[in-house]
Amino acid sequence: MGDSTISVKDKARAEAYAMPLDKINVAQPALFQSGTMWPYFERLRNEDPVHYCAENEFGPYWSITKFDDIMAVDTNHEVFSSEASLGGIGIAGEAGAEDPLRMFIAMDRPRHDVQRKTVSPIVSPANLQTMEPIIRGWAGEILDGLPIGEEFDWVDRVSIELTTSMLATLFDFPFEERRRLTRWSDVVTAIPGHGIVDTLEQKMEEIRECFECFNGLWNERVNAPPKGDLISMLAHGEATRHMEPREYHGNVILLIVGGNDTTRNTITGSVVALNENPDQYQKLRDNPELITSMVSETIRWQTPLAYMRRTALKDIEFQGKQIKKGDKVVMWYVSGNRDETAIDNPDAYIIDRANPRKHISFGFGIHRCVGNRLAELQLTIIWEEILKRFPEIKVVEEPKRTYSSFVKGYENLKVIIPSRY
Repeated sequence: MGDSTISVKDKARAEAYAMPLDKINVAQPALFQSGTMWPYFERLRNEDPVHYCAENEFGPYWSITKFDDIMAVDTNHEVFSSEASLGGIGIAGEAGAEDPLRMFIAMDRPRHDVQRKTVSPIVSPANLQTMEPIIRGWAGEILDGLPIGEEFDWVDRVSIELTTSMLATLFDFPFEERRRLTRWSDVVTAIPGHGIVDTLEQKMEEIRECFECFNGLWNERVNAPPKGDLISMLAHGEATRHMEPREYHGNVILLIVGGNDTTRNTITGSVVALNENPDQYQKLRDNPELITSMVSETIRWQTPLAYMRRTALKDIEFQGKQIKKGDKVVMWYVSGNRDETAIDNPDAYIIDRANPRKHISFGFGIHRCVGNRLAELQLTIIWEEILKRFPEIKVVEEPKRTYSSFVKGYENLKVIIPSRY
């Protein structure tokens, strides 16, 4: 993994600094797949932290790349909107797009608040306490089933398996069909022609299948007494039971992707980070009580969703730049988490940082990730169970990263576990 990685990094840095500033377009999925986006973000933070990109396949957009500026945009809900009809949270979304998927992350107040409140009891402290032994049971079963001394794909065998079991439980989805949830999550965020789906038609067909399946679950739950799963909560919730189908579908997609991609990619990211930083891995083995801070540090280091987008509701001067009404404004969480003016030595992976929870991976303000504590719980449990069983998990080749500037994740990660305790 050594010298070739260094030369790729050096080449990326040279290119990032040679390019005219106004030509930098950090929203290119290829930069994220190759892991070469870092010097571009570094340059923007240093030279143009509120940066206008005029040429991009999805139209012009502003990049907000510094930690404090991201917080300022993320908490200014009066000026910067998440509204689906204005383009929502993705860089590709256009204002006035026909029949946009509505979901509470792509809504402004007051509708956002009442919909979020409907599903938030599932991640209440009391409910997390109930889930803890269930998650621990799955984690143990998954880890005990792994081969020793044989190469395998950590993403498939561990990260997907744990998160999809969790999702199936949250939805009360047929457990033996749980891998369909993973597939739908991948399809929704996939760019056609890059490995997951070949064409837009295929993508739309699979998403339709997802919606049909969840329509069936809604009909089943709405005609049954209320229960504690997400579909039942939506079907019986005061603010959600009369939702339009598109709104229900949007919230299902949000909960699938939010519950799947982020935790799954951070579980994989933890193995990558500890292998790239063997001193930190040794520190963790020597001090298992550092798991909690290691989890927070990994969530910062990985930043499983690279950005969220907003739309300006009016003209505003922001850090000396004139942002116009209707402009796309992209908050690059992935860059904010590497901002040296906010975080000490941000490129380093340090599992015992003084303040490991100081990161922006979960967003900020009213749209802060509703499942953040559940994500932390899953990561904590899987590492508690790993450290009981395996002296080491060895990465044997470079991970294959996701072709996306939104989901910062991994398609596969080849590892070997040399031995058990």
